[in-house]
Amino acid sequence: MAAISYDNEAILKYFADRRKIDFPLLADPDSKIVRAYQVLNVEATGQFKGMARPGYFFIDPHGVIREKFFEAKYRERLSGNNVVAKLFPELGEEVTNSVEAPHLQLTVAQSDRIAFPGNRIVLTAEVRLSSDVHVYAPGARGYKPTNLLITPIRELQLKSAVYPRSKILYLPAIKERVPVFEGTFRIRQDVQVPTSADFSNSLGADGKTITIAGELEYQACDSKICFTPASVPVQWQLQVLPLDRQRAPEDIQHK
Repeated sequence: MAAISYDNEAILKYFADRRKIDFPLLADPDSKIVRAYQVLNVEATGQFKGMARPGYFFIDPHGVIREKFFEAKYRERLSGNNVVAKLFPELGEEVTNSVEAPHLQLTVAQSDRIAFPGNRIVLTAEVRLSSDVHVYAPGARGYKPTNLLITPIRELQLKSAVYPRSKILYLPAIKERVPVFEGTFRIRQDVQVPTSADFSNSLGADGKTITIAGELEYQACDSKICFTPASVPVQWQLQVLPLDRQRAPEDIQHK
């Protein structure tokens, strides 16, 4: 992993030393690479002229761009761990916790324990089912479909939950075909930290911790019986810190 910036080497070294960054920061003071990747922020002027729109490219060993992640609004961006979670789900979980749940194993996780205004992180609910158990997927009729419900929070913006592809199970006893989940699957939900001045000011110097709560609804069945629908509380803790607005020393700043 590497980051490219229109800042010069001196600014990047100052920033990396102060923030203890241990991955490469590459200087592109003439914005040649920024232009080559077509991410130049043409609206930026003054000391910000030449900067890129923030985002991520996933490039394979052959130099081919396989994925890119950019947001429509300049101030909003996926966290690095969120990108990793989307590309490699098993690697992008910074915090995990097991939750007691009937008829299945439930683990909740999050891509980041710490976020900043503008960050988008991802919350995950991972379900593990034994080989003879299934749960109903969204769209099932007459049963309780699996549903991750996050309680709305005034301070955060909740995106739509993303469910994996279900399979169709034929129930010969009642001659029905229903969508189900089997084995191990993940439900993901992105959460956007706002960038408004009011929210940023509310963080103070030390930031604050926000509790994200909700529940996982589902109905499990094995080869012999369908169990009573269940609803299991789930919870995540997110620490939000203020943006680092400290600038580099004046003698190395953009002129």
